[in-house]
Order: sequence, then structure tokens, then C-alpha cells
Amino acid sequence: MVAPPAIDARKYVYRVHASCDALPADLFRAAFQRHDDGPHPRAVDRFDAAPIWQAGRVRHV
Repeated sequence: MVAPPAIDARKYVYRVHASCDALPADLFRAAFQRHDDGPHPRAVDRFDAAPIWQAGRVRHV
């Protein structure tokens, strides 16, 4: 799960299905595009500001 920060300061979390060896940037890109296609305010495109959850643990990129 990836939580790209939105400009409205709300938390939006997206489930991204990927292999265990997926790069954090790829996970972020998938969540960012999904957010951008939705009705929500624009997300911040700083990938280092988005926490990523993987298999029950939090990994910050």
C-alpha cells in the first residue's frame, strides 16, 4: 500500500499489487497515477514523501 500525500492534506492510501522485488519508485508511480486518475485533489509528486507498506510492515522511501 502506498500513501502519496495530497495537496489537501488528507490521507489517500492505494493498494498496489507487485512482486516483492518491485522498486519503490514503481510502486509510487502506480499509486500516483491511480490517484491522479480519480476525483481527488492532486497528489504531491515527491516520491520520498510517500510511506509504503509491504506485507504488514512500513517502509519509507
